[in-house]
Amino acid sequence: MQYAEPAFVYNSIENKGRRGHFVDIEQILQQMTVEEKAALVSGTDFMYTNPIPRLGVPSLCTSDGPHGLRKQKGSGDNGVSESEPATAFPTAAALASGWNPENARKMGAAIGRECRRYGVHTLLGPGVNIKRNPLCGRNFEYFSEDPLLAGVMGAAEVNGVQSEGVGVSVKHFALNNSENYRFMGNSVASENTIRNLYLKPFEYIVKHARPATVMCAYNRINGVFCSENRWLLTDVLRNEWGFTGVVMSDWGAVKDRVAGLKAGMDLEMPGDTAICRRWILDGAADGSLPMEDLDKACKNILRWVDEYVKPADETPVDWDGHHELAARIAEDCAVLLKNDGALPLTGKEKLHVAGPLFETMRYQGAGSSMIHPTKVTTPADAFRSRGVGSVSLDESDTVLFFGGLTDEYESEGGDRADMRLPQDQLDLMDRLCGSGKTVIVILFGGSPVELPFADRVSAILHMYLPGQNGGTAVARLLFGEANPSGRLAETWPLRYEDVPSHLTFGKGIDEVYAEGMEVGYRYYDKHHIPVRYPFGFGLSYTTFAHSEWIREGNAYTQTVTNTGDRFGGEVCMLFLDGELRGFEKVYLQPGESRTVTLTPEPKDETAYPDTYEVPAPRPSFPVTMESRFTDLKQSFMGRILFNAVLSVADKQAREAEKLPDGPEKDNKRKGAFFLRRILESNSPRSMSMTAGKSMPYNFAQGFVELTNGHLLKGALCFLKKIDVPKLPKEDMV
Repeated sequence: MQYAEPAFVYNSIENKGRRGHFVDIEQILQQMTVEEKAALVSGTDFMYTNPIPRLGVPSLCTSDGPHGLRKQKGSGDNGVSESEPATAFPTAAALASGWNPENARKMGAAIGRECRRYGVHTLLGPGVNIKRNPLCGRNFEYFSEDPLLAGVMGAAEVNGVQSEGVGVSVKHFALNNSENYRFMGNSVASENTIRNLYLKPFEYIVKHARPATVMCAYNRINGVFCSENRWLLTDVLRNEWGFTGVVMSDWGAVKDRVAGLKAGMDLEMPGDTAICRRWILDGAADGSLPMEDLDKACKNILRWVDEYVKPADETPVDWDGHHELAARIAEDCAVLLKNDGALPLTGKEKLHVAGPLFETMRYQGAGSSMIHPTKVTTPADAFRSRGVGSVSLDESDTVLFFGGLTDEYESEGGDRADMRLPQDQLDLMDRLCGSGKTVIVILFGGSPVELPFADRVSAILHMYLPGQNGGTAVARLLFGEANPSGRLAETWPLRYEDVPSHLTFGKGIDEVYAEGMEVGYRYYDKHHIPVRYPFGFGLSYTTFAHSEWIREGNAYTQTVTNTGDRFGGEVCMLFLDGELRGFEKVYLQPGESRTVTLTPEPKDETAYPDTYEVPAPRPSFPVTMESRFTDLKQSFMGRILFNAVLSVADKQAREAEKLPDGPEKDNKRKGAFFLRRILESNSPRSMSMTAGKSMPYNFAQGFVELTNGHLLKGALCFLKKIDVPKLPKEDMV
């Protein structure tokens, strides 16, 4: 395939400014046909934008993040094993626990350099949704229950990535706070709750970091899909906040393409959906789609392509340096939840090592953000490199238990069933605690868990999901070469029943945010509900003393002193009227003091409505294009169709089991598990919008008709042909 030479000059890698070099975007737009415009606002080959070769407009490459690069080999989504090697950094759940935006900036810059190396122009991340409930299966990919902390950390990562000339896509906009019904769910909340909690991280990032793109979420907000929500995408994002970049859909989030363009949703991803181009062409022809709306989207995309499409950078990446950076960030973000003096280890202990995550550390989340790491250093690897051995339980005086949530318990595509650790781990912990030995727990996982053994162990070190070099970080922390300096970015309840949304979360299509602003620490503090560990909690191997906050004009000042005998990091947190308004992390030598001055972000004093309307319950049958795919099982024909689709995941699982034990088998198994969860939770419409040519829209309609017993209508749907012109790139063959 031969493309015409681009009608613009590439930015050099050294030129990291924010202006592009198209000769004349307006001129190019005037030369474009409606067919070319319809292609430009649609993705292709799963991760790319459509080129317009006739006019020299190149294709832009996007790729999954947000805590590392997942650049697929070839077209489509081939899973983690078929992606390029890249550094798996700590996930957002860990990163936020460091309370240090510099960690996020450095990580973002490193990811940006890897993007340049592989020719990726925009990273799909960071994810900045609020952690409304600890069971959300994607919480590992989000920062915090607090909007300021999420916004500051997200902005730092955006600035880091974009400092390397690579764009980002901040996601998932907005109120995407659960997984079970994310493809068709309806988030019901008041405007006050939406604006002052769930939109705040996005607003902060747009105003402080100027992200290249924002990704709209799958779900509806008060009945309107995000992909066609003009209030969200135009009134608030563009007109109020001043966003000038591209709004893209999440993969398969489009429902009505014409309504989306009119609402301000520029780019449909992953594209290759004939029906969406047909809708655009028909709308342009009959006037239901004003040309100014289509042109506006095209201009946004052309500016984005102009600014960020550059040749791949052949400069070698410092992979070893990035591996070490991943460990240093993990060290700074680890949270010491309990310590009665058992940590740090002296090196003289007779250690017994137990638990499933010592040899097979869980270092990243399951789902679309899974990265093919350049290498992995587990705790077992780190111990072996130090010559640290393990004795039997009877011979030991200290037990190290490595446990936590596995991919089967926590994954994108579905919410957790409860807050419990796996039962086999709880049983093992019970035996270890009954041995009379000193027990130290090292936890991995992306979300809070119930800890029934907390009072029976001597120390708990939580690593969250620490990235590919988490084992090095664990060893340094356990043996006192690094000081745990993380503080919780979310509240850890004593039990799930204490969570305000525990009765309704993830239970149906309509997700009612009845608790309003009372999420996380706001709820527990207001109602004096005991928690296992509060927001902002974290111990250290040293001690700190804080003075009272002193107000001077609009600023607040506090002095913090390291009163212990080790170097360490401490976080100064300013709370006003029950909410976090500012923070800064300082690192102090023993005896050293530092004065911190914080000026709170201006607060929106507008009185927004605090009411919402709960929709009437909807029947699950007959099924519609917006039904959950599992609803197809309600009829005989639907069960046949459901099992046929799910057989793809089953086949992948069988293929995984045939592989020899090792990382490839583990990744293949995780991929099959994730695929099953995604297929089950899709709707026929969103599945079609994601699958493109392999499941056209009329096939999805046919599935619905057959499931409802309309065999003739279903057959006719399958026989339909959606006629669209060739894509511009196909005309150049």
